[in-house]
Amino acid sequence: MKLLSRRSLALASLALALGSGALAQEEEKVLNVYNWSDYIGEETIRNFEKETGIKVRYDNFDNNEIVHAKLVAGRSGYDVVVPSSNWAKLQIDGGLLAKIEKNRIPNYKNLDPGVQAQLARLDPGNEFMVNWLWGFTTVGINVEKVKTALGSTTMPANAWDLIFKPEYISKLKSCGVSFLDSSSEVVPAALHYLGKPPFSKERADYSAAASLLKAVRPHVTLFSSSGYINDMANGSICLALGWSGDINIARQRAIDGKTGQNIQALIPSTGGLLFFDVMVIPADAPHPGNAHKFINYILRGDVHASLTNKVFYANPNLESKKHIKPEVASNPTVFLPEADLKKMIPAPELSSAPRGPLWPPDAPEEESKGHACQRIQHRRYHASST
Repeated sequence: MKLLSRRSLALASLALALGSGALAQEEEKVLNVYNWSDYIGEETIRNFEKETGIKVRYDNFDNNEIVHAKLVAGRSGYDVVVPSSNWAKLQIDGGLLAKIEKNRIPNYKNLDPGVQAQLARLDPGNEFMVNWLWGFTTVGINVEKVKTALGSTTMPANAWDLIFKPEYISKLKSCGVSFLDSSSEVVPAALHYLGKPPFSKERADYSAAASLLKAVRPHVTLFSSSGYINDMANGSICLALGWSGDINIARQRAIDGKTGQNIQALIPSTGGLLFFDVMVIPADAPHPGNAHKFINYILRGDVHASLTNKVFYANPNLESKKHIKPEVASNPTVFLPEADLKKMIPAPELSSAPRGPLWPPDAPEEESKGHACQRIQHRRYHASST
């Protein structure tokens, strides 16, 4: 047997050292996920853990502002976060996110090119964002309670009138009115109703929105970005400015719980605000490898379909269509008809400049402080995930 040279021994020792270093750095079987409440299937996490052996810590939020603050602060500990795409763009620009390694996601091929093109407006090359689900901001009603409260007043042709016309909302206060607990959702809806650009940068537009919101504020009984689902399902409120899928969740909970409440998501005749919530990996994620495994798992056709079937939001997965329940696939408030989809307005890039809640995105902070467009005071509600 040949004796190893001194050089060979040195190389062998180096290889062993590198190998043991790589093993030492192998990720622990842990994944930390931060997602919207009521936005996942009942078995999604359990099945992922069973298939991979990776233990998931799954936390909830109910507005983009909370997520953004955590990412800006750094060391959040999360591996996968699900902000809306326009907020994710801010996070990309701030260096807060890591690029997606597409070669580690075989199921990336399942993504709809149309949705990818939408995201590419904010994320050229689709380097950072992977769509979780998408939907729109709209109006939800308890059909019978609204009809009773309106009395002789007929339902408006435009669903936004129920929210923004005092003659309607004043009558509906008696059966409960809820607004989303986020100025970045409510203000664009008000601007859109007024015929202004929903994400305007004009001072006069925000003054008009402030006047509109002040007129309807006395009739709003609840500000909630998650708790309103159960409140609709049990009949505590009859009108909500909310998200399409959440309103459909409330409808299903009312059916399952036999509460007798007939909940309906509406499609405003003038359109609404479209959103795409996206999976991203924080730049300081402690388990980026596991994050890629989770994203690949979600992009499986059957898994993505299970999300849509549970929470009634559309997904971007072409392979999921054969797994979606017929009653969900045919629901026009889940998969919008082409004519209605054309009326929807996707959220544009946000400015990183300081801004007040009712002020143009690029207005200096000192101009927004104390302005007549003051913040609507509200209570904050939270709900656990399904």
